[in-house]
Amino acid sequence: MNWFNFFDTKITELRHPFGRGINASLSPNEEELFNKSYESFEKHEILDAYEFFLKTLENFTNQISNKNITIIRDDEKLEFEIFQGSARVTGVVTKESLYAQVVMIKTKEATVALKRYILERNYQLTYANYSSDGEFIKLKLYHDNITASPQKIFFPLREIALNADFDKEYLKSEFKDIRLEDSSHIVKLEDDELKIKYEFLHKWIDELEAKILTLPTNDNAGMQAFLYLHLLFKIDYLLIIKCDVYQKMSKKIRIYFSDENLSTEYKNEELRKYVEKLKNMDFKEFSKKFYSAKYTFNPMEKVSHEEISNFIDESFIKIRWYKNNRYNQIIPTIYRYIPFYILYNYGLNPIVKRLLHTLVKIQNPTFFKALGYSVLYDKDKKIFAKKAIKARINDTIVPHQARYKELKPFGDKLNFSSLNEFSNSYLLQLKHLNFEEI
Repeated sequence: MNWFNFFDTKITELRHPFGRGINASLSPNEEELFNKSYESFEKHEILDAYEFFLKTLENFTNQISNKNITIIRDDEKLEFEIFQGSARVTGVVTKESLYAQVVMIKTKEATVALKRYILERNYQLTYANYSSDGEFIKLKLYHDNITASPQKIFFPLREIALNADFDKEYLKSEFKDIRLEDSSHIVKLEDDELKIKYEFLHKWIDELEAKILTLPTNDNAGMQAFLYLHLLFKIDYLLIIKCDVYQKMSKKIRIYFSDENLSTEYKNEELRKYVEKLKNMDFKEFSKKFYSAKYTFNPMEKVSHEEISNFIDESFIKIRWYKNNRYNQIIPTIYRYIPFYILYNYGLNPIVKRLLHTLVKIQNPTFFKALGYSVLYDKDKKIFAKKAIKARINDTIVPHQARYKELKPFGDKLNFSSLNEFSNSYLLQLKHLNFEEI
């Protein structure tokens, strides 16, 4: 092991996307741009207002724009592009209106079943709608600018971008022979990265299967549930498999948590069958499920910190139950399950999201090392890179203390005696973060 890298306290910027949210930073003057947009709408300076607003959506990596938003403007109109995964939203703003669209497929390729799906989607959408211009089926948005404001244009643009991205992936997974239009912005992942992800998928499945064999023969449904769900959340956050695999995996997770009429044993068996399918996927097929693209909107709705805190409390209750009943073998899995669950289900404050990512990195050192990141925890020697961990916490929290007066770094309050104790103390500190604004 390179001990210099292990104890390096320099903050390493992310070079890979993780999870379904935005893995980037907004403009440092995002709030100022938003306020300027609001003021311009009030003065009915429409093109200025839209330009300021669209710039609030631009995101950056290492202070360099990701070009997820492009703007071209003259005296009479403003043209823009918004990138959201598989979808490219193009739009035109005049003083009177906003028009935006995403080109989906050629009209002549649409089957009866596909047309039925699109009609059903129109009933589910609030601002956008599907229609055909004869040549292409498009998802379209029209908005009158008479009473426009940043809030009133944010939600329509978010809806068209997120739903176009979702539907493009859905159409490709359900209608295999169809060719999606306007996809030249999608970039294939390098084979080296794909091979790492493929190897870890199988490594994790093998570890899960071995772990299940160690569980008690009776009353183990709850423990199996944690093992299977932890695996799926981990695949989603760390590997970011897309296309039909993501569609089916998210459906399995949704059914697991929503259908109360099914027993835990039945749900576990369904997850087991799905994991078996993932295991049997060859590398060629696996490689087709990935691409790199730019993102503008987070798909998860934002939640209060209180909701995150409540979930951590509920999870700690379960850990205590398993500990009191001497089912200690499942406890490490639950500690890893908690951050993945939160990252999968909730739209997070960027501070909380980055802190959770640091915890995930500590809990999954071999994966991050394989991708070329510095190690924060030596799994074999059970040694933490304490200085590096504290530096990352400070780097995440200190820049925001001017806004949140009670937000304090907590590196000195962590328990480094074991990975379980560390995870417990880290989540406890995360739970008690204070986001009261000045």
